[in-house]
Amino acid sequence: MFGAILGDMIGSPYEFDRSPKVKDFPLLTDACYYTDDSVMTVAVADAFLDAPEDEERIRQRLVESIRKWGRLYHDAGYGVYFCNWLASDDPRPYGSYGNGSAMRMSAVAWLYEDLETVRRMAALSAAVTHNHPEGIKGAEATASAIFLGRTGHSKAYIKEYIEREFDYDLSRTCDQIRPTYHHVESCQETVPEAIIAFLEGEDFEDVIRNAVSLGGDCDTLTCIAGSIAEGFYGVPEELKDEVRARLPQDLLEVVEQFELTVF
Repeated sequence: MFGAILGDMIGSPYEFDRSPKVKDFPLLTDACYYTDDSVMTVAVADAFLDAPEDEERIRQRLVESIRKWGRLYHDAGYGVYFCNWLASDDPRPYGSYGNGSAMRMSAVAWLYEDLETVRRMAALSAAVTHNHPEGIKGAEATASAIFLGRTGHSKAYIKEYIEREFDYDLSRTCDQIRPTYHHVESCQETVPEAIIAFLEGEDFEDVIRNAVSLGGDCDTLTCIAGSIAEGFYGVPEELKDEVRARLPQDLLEVVEQFELTVF
């Protein structure tokens, strides 16, 4: 989860089309702060740790955990529809294809040991809020890329799999995307760009710099790219220390428990 949270923090100052559109920028400054992307990454991890096998019970745990953490960190930057879902007495999925379904996928991709299960759990996790087909597709694609990266598959294989299974166009380059890319919060216009940032990266930090340089919904795009990069490259320990220093203790406790469970 460190990769996703770092992506969120590093991208956060550049959200809403404030990216410098270059790769040479200060990586971590005082303006780098966790947002809803980090909170929801933790919330999903908390739901899946020691999760039961029954999918309906998992769904219930997801709803409970997302609402618990969302309400604790109510000012983390959620969208209007999600805020309404958090406040509802009867929370139901609301047909969203927003990129919020994809940014919270880290735990799913690390806790399960076969791709079919990863995809099924990613879809389940997305559908409690983002039950539009594109919202579910974005979550599955992200979780698949993380899983394939962490299980030793090449970037060429990851690219081919994502294109074949999810029909995303990964033929573009960052240089082609960057000039006209703008703030957009849909899965279909965030997840492919995040994957391309990963595919072009040379190491974890380079992936993060690629993602920030594209702009757009920068914290979420970079969160997704960072989650995939962690699976493929790992995260340097000094950058993990930045997360430990910047994340509230209760969120950090879930991250550390997750790390102990996975590693």
